[in-house]
Amino acid sequence: MLANAFVLLGGVALFLFGMGLMGDGLKRVAGNRLEVILYKLTATPLKGILLGTGVTAVIQSSAATSVMVVGFVNSGMMKVRQAIGVIMGAIFGTSITGWILCLSELGGGEGVTALLSTEVLAAIVAVIGVIVRMTAKRRVQKYASDILLGFAVLMFGMKTMSGSVSSLKEEPAFLKLLTGFENPLVGALIGIGATAVLQSASASVGILQALSATGVITFEIALPIILGIGIGASVPVLLSGIGSTTNGKRTALSYLVIEIFRVAIFAVLWTVLKLIFRFDFTGTVMTMVTIALLNSVYRGVTVAILSPFTGLIEKVVTRLVKADPKEEEAMKDMSRLEPKFLQYPPLAIEQVRLVVNSMAQKVKKSVYDAVALLDNYSEAGFKEVNDAEDASDRYEDKIGTYLMKLTARDLTFPQADDVAKYLHAITDLERIGDHAQNLAECAQEIHEKKIVFGDEANRELRILCQAVLEVVTTSVKAFTDDNRNLAYMIEPLEQTIDDLCDEIKAHHIARLTDGTCTLQHGYVFNDLLTNLERLSDHCANIALAVIETKDDTLAFHEYEKKLEGTKDANYEEYFEEYKQKYHV
Repeated sequence: MLANAFVLLGGVALFLFGMGLMGDGLKRVAGNRLEVILYKLTATPLKGILLGTGVTAVIQSSAATSVMVVGFVNSGMMKVRQAIGVIMGAIFGTSITGWILCLSELGGGEGVTALLSTEVLAAIVAVIGVIVRMTAKRRVQKYASDILLGFAVLMFGMKTMSGSVSSLKEEPAFLKLLTGFENPLVGALIGIGATAVLQSASASVGILQALSATGVITFEIALPIILGIGIGASVPVLLSGIGSTTNGKRTALSYLVIEIFRVAIFAVLWTVLKLIFRFDFTGTVMTMVTIALLNSVYRGVTVAILSPFTGLIEKVVTRLVKADPKEEEAMKDMSRLEPKFLQYPPLAIEQVRLVVNSMAQKVKKSVYDAVALLDNYSEAGFKEVNDAEDASDRYEDKIGTYLMKLTARDLTFPQADDVAKYLHAITDLERIGDHAQNLAECAQEIHEKKIVFGDEANRELRILCQAVLEVVTTSVKAFTDDNRNLAYMIEPLEQTIDDLCDEIKAHHIARLTDGTCTLQHGYVFNDLLTNLERLSDHCANIALAVIETKDDTLAFHEYEKKLEGTKDANYEEYFEEYKQKYHV
C-alpha cells in the first residue's frame, strides 16, 4: 500500500513535469505571438472566449492564460470586460487535456491498435524528441523537442498513476472513502483542495481519470469533484492578483466569480432536471473517456450560459474590489484621453497636456517621498514610491500610445512641436520615477543593513538632496506652467549638481582610503549619488523641451544636441548663485 502511494506520487510528479515541459515548449515555439493575439483580438466577448479556448488548448493551462491576461489588464493594455471573455475561454479550453489523456486507454490490441497504446506511443514520441534534441541546431527545434518529450513524460506519468491505483479496487478502506460521502459538498471540497494544492485543473482531472481504473468512480462521485476542481483552479490566478492594480485584482477575482456562478447555475439546472426526469445513469461507472466528456460538457454548457453576462460579472468584481483613491485618480486622469478627441487635434493635445501635468506632479511627489525615506524609512513610504513608479509606467504607456495615434493626424507645426515635447517629457518623467524608486531601494538597504554614514557624508548628502529637490520642483513648474524663464534656470542648477556629485565622490574616495568609510557604506553611497545625478539630468531634458518648443525648433533627431545651445545671458549669474547656495 505504501509502495503504491509513492508510485502514485511519482506518477503525479511526472505528469505535472511533462505537462509543464510541453506547455513551455509550445509557448516558446510561438514566441510572444500568443500574447500579441490575446492582447489584440479580444474586441468582443465571443472573440475573447474563442481565443482563450485556443490559447489554453495550446499551452495546456487555464491558469497560465488567465495570469497572462491579468498582466495585460494590470498594464492597462486590456479592459476587465475583455479579460473576462478570455478567462471564460480558458476555463473551457483546459478540458482539452482530458481528451489527450484518453489516449492512455488505447492498447491491448494488435497491429495499429498496439502501436497506439500508451507505452508504444510515449516511447515513439520520446525517441523522436531525443533525436530532435540531439540534432537540433536552432532554438525552435529544441523547443519542439521539449513539446515531444513533455508529451511522452506526461503520458508515462498518467500510465504510472493508473497502474498505482488499479489495485485499490480491492481495498475496502479506499472504497469506503470514495463511496462513503453522500453529501456532494464533500466531493466538491475534495476537488477544491486537490486542485488548490496541485495548482492545475488539468492535473486534478487527470488524477480523477487515473482513479477511474479502480472501477469505483461513478457519475455521482465524479460530478461534485469536477465542480470543485473548477473552483480550486482559481487559486493560482488569485495569487497573481496580489500586488496588482485594482483592475488587475478584479480580473484575477473574476476567475473565482465565474467558477462560483458556474457551480451555482449547474447545481440549479441539475436539481430541476432531476426533479423532472428520472436519471438512471447516475450510478454508471466512469471511464477516462466519460470523465473527459463530463468535464467538457460541464465547462462548455456553463460558459455558454454565462457568456452574455460578462457585463454583470464585471459589475460584481468591481463592487467586490474597491478602487484605491490614488489609482482611481490616475484612471480618471487617463480617461481624458478619449479616442474621439483624436479627430480634433487641438482638443486632444489639451487633454494630453492636462494628463502629462498630472503625471509630472505625481513624479515630483515620488521624488520627495523617496528622499524623505533616507532620514525616516518606513515600509508604507517605500510602497508609496513603488506604487508611484508603477503609475508613471502606466502614464507613459497610455499617453505615448495616444500621442503616436495623434501623429497620424494632419497637424500644424506648433501642434507637432507640442506632441514632440510631450513624447520626450513623458519618457524623462518616467525615468525620474525610476530613479526615485532606486533611491527608495537605497533607503531600504540602509535601513535593513543598519548602515550609518558619518557626519560629513550626511551633511554632503543633505545638501545634494536639497539641490535635487529644487531642480525637480523648478523643472516640473517650468513644464506645467510652460515657463521659459524658469526653464533657463535648470541647466545651471543641473551643472551645479554635477559638480557637487564630482566633489562628493572625491571626498567619498578619500574617506574610503583613510578607513573612515567602509566598502559596504561606499556601495550604497555611490548608488545614491548616481541616481541623484541622473535624476537631475532628466530634469534638464524636460527644461530643454520647454525652451525649444517656445522657439518652435524642437525636432526628434536634434533633441540631444540642443542642450549646449540653450544657455541664455543669465546662465553664469544663475550658476554662481547656485554654487554659493549649494557647496560642500
